[in-house]
Amino acid sequence: MLPKVKPPIKTVSLLGVLISIIGCSEELPPQNNHPRPIAWIKVSESDLCQVRRLSGILKSAETTKLSFEIGGKILGVHANLGDQVQKGQILAELDERSYQLNSQASKGKVQEAKAQLIDAENEFKRQLKLFKQGWTSKSKFDNARAAFDRAKSSVKIAQAQLDLSQKDLIDTTLRAPYDGRITARKIEPSQQVNAGQTCFEIEGNNGLEISVLVPETLIDFIEKNHPYKAYVPAIQSPSLKASVTEIGSQAEIANAFPVTLLLEKAPSSLRAGMTAEVDFTFMGRGRTGYTGSVIKVPPTALAAGEKQTTHVFVYDPKTHLVHKRQVQTENINNNEVMISKGLKPGEIIATAGVNYLHEGQKVSLLGTGPRKYN
Repeated sequence: MLPKVKPPIKTVSLLGVLISIIGCSEELPPQNNHPRPIAWIKVSESDLCQVRRLSGILKSAETTKLSFEIGGKILGVHANLGDQVQKGQILAELDERSYQLNSQASKGKVQEAKAQLIDAENEFKRQLKLFKQGWTSKSKFDNARAAFDRAKSSVKIAQAQLDLSQKDLIDTTLRAPYDGRITARKIEPSQQVNAGQTCFEIEGNNGLEISVLVPETLIDFIEKNHPYKAYVPAIQSPSLKASVTEIGSQAEIANAFPVTLLLEKAPSSLRAGMTAEVDFTFMGRGRTGYTGSVIKVPPTALAAGEKQTTHVFVYDPKTHLVHKRQVQTENINNNEVMISKGLKPGEIIATAGVNYLHEGQKVSLLGTGPRKYN
């Protein structure tokens, strides 16, 4: 039978040292509890406003359909689609031969009427002299005076007919009413056209307008001459300034009213017919029916609570603690939430990481106090 071997004394001593070290490691001194830094803002009071973005169509501020005031055969067309034209520039002409003949005939009638007027006037003067001397009857004098009056009327009528024939002769030429661009051409040479038939469509160079249909629930909030922000998605431009120039008094499609806005400093890349969007900002009611001043805060400052409540964390500058406070939200505009109840102007609230804060937590404000270095 082998004798029992005792463990080495060194092994027992080393195990005891390890146990003592582990025991000591569980009794490390506690670390310092530093205040949690928070992003923050000092809130202020502002007006309650709402924004509705509505789509519309760009159109020229000056646009019209051009036509001849008389009918006839097209002799020549001097403008094409897309051409830039100047005021008074000839766009098209009619065959003027028949109108020249009418003008010449009218001139002949005027001369004839004037000759008859001279004869009637001479006869009237002769009868007047005889009547004063008692050598003619009153009936002959009256007839001479009536003939003289008819002759004067005949001259006026003949002159009016001459003026009309000369106007028709001038109207055989169609001219641009103002500087602009031809947006439609609907005639060709040798084509027969009627008076009033559209030959061209032209838009002026005096800016662009936005035509928008505004719902009946918003039309009372729209103000004439008030500026609003507009956007044109096709060119991805920054916001443009547009002022209301016209507000329709009668609803059109789906009980919506026509509203016209004039663009200020419109980019040259814009074209009539493009889609435009307008942000109509106006004083309104909150979703709870509230009207009045509000406090605007970023959405990141809000924390959801029980029973669909909303809270913010308000900072106490005396104790450096944050306190959870319930607030009443109304609307959201430009990524800002409007608060009608629960906050006062000048209070400081946390604006980020609110889900990691708790009631009575000690915090520090980012960007304040002495700067710390590692």
